[in-house]
Amino acid sequence: MGKREELVSKLRGTPEGLPSVEEVRAMLASDPELKCVVCYARISFDGRVKDAHGVEDQHRDMTETARRFGWLVVYRYTDNDKSASKENIVRDDFEQLLADLAAGTTPDGYPIHGVMAVNDDRLYRRPSDWERYLKAFTTQEGRVYHDSNGIQDLYAEGFEIKGLLGVAMSLSETRKKERRSRNSHRSRAIRGQSVAAWRPFGWEDDKVSLRPDEAEAIRQAVKDVIAGASISEITRRWKEAGFITSRGNAFQYQTVKQVLVNARLCGYREIKGELVRDGDDQPIVGEWEPIITPKEWFAVTAKIRERGRGTGMPRGGLVHKYLLTGILRCGHVLEDGTVCNNKMIGIKANDWLKYRHAYMCKKTVDGGCNKTYKRGDKTDKAIEELVIAKLERDAASKAQDVPDWDKADALERAVRSRNELERRWHDDEDTDIDDETFFRNLPVLERRIKELRADQRAHEALKAEAEEAKEDVRNAWGSKTLTQKREAIKKVLSAVIAVPGGKGNKTFDPELLKPVWRTSE
Repeated sequence: MGKREELVSKLRGTPEGLPSVEEVRAMLASDPELKCVVCYARISFDGRVKDAHGVEDQHRDMTETARRFGWLVVYRYTDNDKSASKENIVRDDFEQLLADLAAGTTPDGYPIHGVMAVNDDRLYRRPSDWERYLKAFTTQEGRVYHDSNGIQDLYAEGFEIKGLLGVAMSLSETRKKERRSRNSHRSRAIRGQSVAAWRPFGWEDDKVSLRPDEAEAIRQAVKDVIAGASISEITRRWKEAGFITSRGNAFQYQTVKQVLVNARLCGYREIKGELVRDGDDQPIVGEWEPIITPKEWFAVTAKIRERGRGTGMPRGGLVHKYLLTGILRCGHVLEDGTVCNNKMIGIKANDWLKYRHAYMCKKTVDGGCNKTYKRGDKTDKAIEELVIAKLERDAASKAQDVPDWDKADALERAVRSRNELERRWHDDEDTDIDDETFFRNLPVLERRIKELRADQRAHEALKAEAEEAKEDVRNAWGSKTLTQKREAIKKVLSAVIAVPGGKGNKTFDPELLKPVWRTSE
């Protein structure tokens, strides 16, 4: 448990040193004026330090106020780093407070005579939460409520409406702030200014100049992912190199993916998945130094989203230790004349052998025949040579310039039509474009623009792949990771049939490996 979590844990539940429930009840019997109160603290954003100082300060202030009133704090509820204005956020301690108010006691059995909060907006910011809180609070008579306005009488006539008005004003102010923040964010993006709150990985603290080692790691990762490397491999590599996120955390799959698909890498800006564009529909270039080219960014994002079936999420495939596991198939002929054809598995070779791994057909209990065994190193080398030769032939035919995208004019017309539609709709003197006409035609144009831009991104990715094909295939093969090599092999081979060599210790024969090439689609 981290320091923050440990502190928040201490700020929850029954305070240390509190008398037992029986002792408190005896105190209440001797002093009917004594109040047992609970304190609720919440903060939406715990700040960059993430040390829970906000909720700690709130509880300290409430404890001091309770002491001045002669009240006894019997329980503390704490929702740290949680918004009260967003519907999808569940505040666990707030829900526990409502349940305890309805029950009349804390989870440890102490009676609840009142609630304290530094401000009412710590408890609620939405009308539904206010109504739920008021209902739970008033299930028993005589309770007290204290916030920055002093002691409030929640039982008073008209207080429910007063509370709703306060909530409405608070909600309105929250939405104004969100709207101003969005507008400010977009305005700075349009001006090409950095809007990152934290230092982006790859850049210095000024968010403009590059941090050489991180930028080079990103360049290499982009190149490798385009060539077939998995994000899991990149994550492992960055961890081994000692890289951490700008917030000081270890890289995980999701954070690495977020770095690689960020348009900032090529100097562009995105808002909610859409590139920010100028009046001529061109992507706005930021004031920071780019790490890769737009062409490379289009290619890497297309590759990542393609693997996650459009989502960019990992598919959860196995990470293999051996090159040809699942690609080799057993070619042993069974007694009924059929071929076994089971996928062969990679295994660690015995220590006394000169090679480190081998491939074998599964045991009969696992569905195989256990009749075919191949030496791993020489099998790998033989198949790699076949694949490299195939890739070299393909590269020779691929390494021609991809023609320019032929739908640029169509995209320009669609954007121009949308802009003209919007201009005429805003023009009070143009009576031909009413609201119904505008909202009927706008989605059609927006959908057309989105489709064309998706096609443009796919074309850019194709150009990037064509340029990769121009590189020296044999030299590039040596720098590929195991996953990249497997992906390259599976692109050109459907399988490799491994025919057993017969009984006895025989010399390795590559002719007993029968490649099954994929046909061009």
